[in-house]
Amino acid sequence: MHYTSIENIHKVIDPLFLDDLKAELKVIEQIPVVKTRRQKLEIFQRKLGSLHFLDPAAGSGNFLTETYLSLRRLENAVIKDLTAGQMSFGDMKNPIQVSISQFYGIEINDFAVTVAKTALWIAESQMFAETEDILYQHMDFLPLKTNANIIEGNALQLNWERIVPKYKLNFIYGNPPFIGSSRLSKDQQDDRKSIFADQGGELDYVACWYKKAANYMKGTMIRAAFVSTNSICQGQQVYPLWKPMMDEGIKINFAYTTFVWDSEASIKAHVYCIIVGFSYVKSTRCSLYTTNEKRDVENINGYLIAAPNIFISKVRKPFGNVPNVVYGIKPADNGYLILDDQEKTEMVKKDPDAEKWIRPFITAREYLHGKNRWCLWLHGMSPSELNKHPEIKKRVVLCRQWREQQVKSGDAYKLKDLPMFMRPSAKSIDGDFIVLPRHSGEKRRYVPFGFVREGAIPGDSISIIPNASLYLLGVIESNVHMSWMRTVCGRLKGDYRYAGDIVYNTFIWPSPIGVQKQKIEQTAQAILDARALYPDSSLADLYDPDLMPLELRKAHTANDMAVMAAYGFTKGTPEYSSESACVAALMRMYQEKVGKG
Repeated sequence: MHYTSIENIHKVIDPLFLDDLKAELKVIEQIPVVKTRRQKLEIFQRKLGSLHFLDPAAGSGNFLTETYLSLRRLENAVIKDLTAGQMSFGDMKNPIQVSISQFYGIEINDFAVTVAKTALWIAESQMFAETEDILYQHMDFLPLKTNANIIEGNALQLNWERIVPKYKLNFIYGNPPFIGSSRLSKDQQDDRKSIFADQGGELDYVACWYKKAANYMKGTMIRAAFVSTNSICQGQQVYPLWKPMMDEGIKINFAYTTFVWDSEASIKAHVYCIIVGFSYVKSTRCSLYTTNEKRDVENINGYLIAAPNIFISKVRKPFGNVPNVVYGIKPADNGYLILDDQEKTEMVKKDPDAEKWIRPFITAREYLHGKNRWCLWLHGMSPSELNKHPEIKKRVVLCRQWREQQVKSGDAYKLKDLPMFMRPSAKSIDGDFIVLPRHSGEKRRYVPFGFVREGAIPGDSISIIPNASLYLLGVIESNVHMSWMRTVCGRLKGDYRYAGDIVYNTFIWPSPIGVQKQKIEQTAQAILDARALYPDSSLADLYDPDLMPLELRKAHTANDMAVMAAYGFTKGTPEYSSESACVAALMRMYQEKVGKG
């Protein structure tokens, strides 16, 4: 249970319903004719008392409680206007129409259910006291006479219609559990399967609430909004979650793009979150909230950008006439075939001829932070040659012994008869290659791709592009490609997760004329030259937004301009105006490309 801050609760309930209610009351209060204003106020108060709310992941009831308090504050404002400073509210025994019986919740934790009910009762008592202050009179009222409809159970297994009929409900909201796909228990996997059948294998647990709410809301005007980890609107999860729902008529009415969600619990839950408001209600405008602004847009798609409903799915090969991405090698050797600087030095000191069998081993850590690591690359080594190198042989024997002790169904055990190799299928990479770190910090404007010389062996935390050109580097290092990457890639917390099949392969390449291509090659080389000006700085240092040297910034800006010109994105064109406009243009190109087969 996370005790959600009031500020974050209002990020959900304000655009979902509260802003509209406040605006409606403000208009009524400005009606000059007293009789008409009173009639409208009474109708508005009855409306407040008729709204019904469901939180299907209620926790300790914070969303329901804050909603109740917000509605009662509006109602108290109505009561104050209706009494006009008089001592009484007429002959009504109880002028209050908003009740906690309008609020429904589902929560799997029995203690949290008790807390939620108690919180609503306390809130009811507090607001009743505020109403008494407005009326200057005491009323016979006992909070516990009313019912708090918090049900104990698994929301993904219960029939919501039996808890609150959908003809009666107006809004669904909440903060469902943040559990990634790879961390689901067997019961949680069963929950997901019951909702998505065999189509939900990549989806995080929170996606289940979206789909169940969408199923429940069919044929109604109910609006919903959930707080979620940002992963459900990124990378491989967008297609299986949002495409079926949008095909059935779901529309995203408002959304908050990624922000850090802080709870008020003693143990802080810092999670990268989004908020998505959705319904079957067709609105002419949608609201998109970012860190610094709110924009009214025509449509919000599953990636939470202002663009048509286009869905990017995995592609086996890149669209352009460019080399394929190759994934690095995942060692299964318990480290016996991998050396640090000291181990390499000691081995070569004992056996100088061993050096010919040692290669640089590149992972994201070595590449980004300028560290050295090495591996024994024994492809082509005969048994008699191995016998001549006792230090290498010792490590091969240890690798075999370790693999023999592993689970028989695992990869390591299956490789026990090939202890000389990290992976038997792994081949040496011919020529220089571009390194693509699989994960990169979200604060970086550019993921620092770059060349590595022939002979290095890539580890599994990077992907590579063999036989790549300066032109290719310039395009993928540009703000155009980075914008695409930030939109469609997966995330690890907030960090970018660059995958060839969902980012590189789906990217639409420009069609530059000869002069434009030469310009991109020049600007790509200028980026490499700017990095070389600081040989004592790692790529992690150079691409820290607070430390990035001016020469490197200028080189990237020039490269951005060259690549954008190759797309036809120049000053004065809509695609040039913002990152989201650029991505929207790329998505239209993607849709056209896929449509043509």
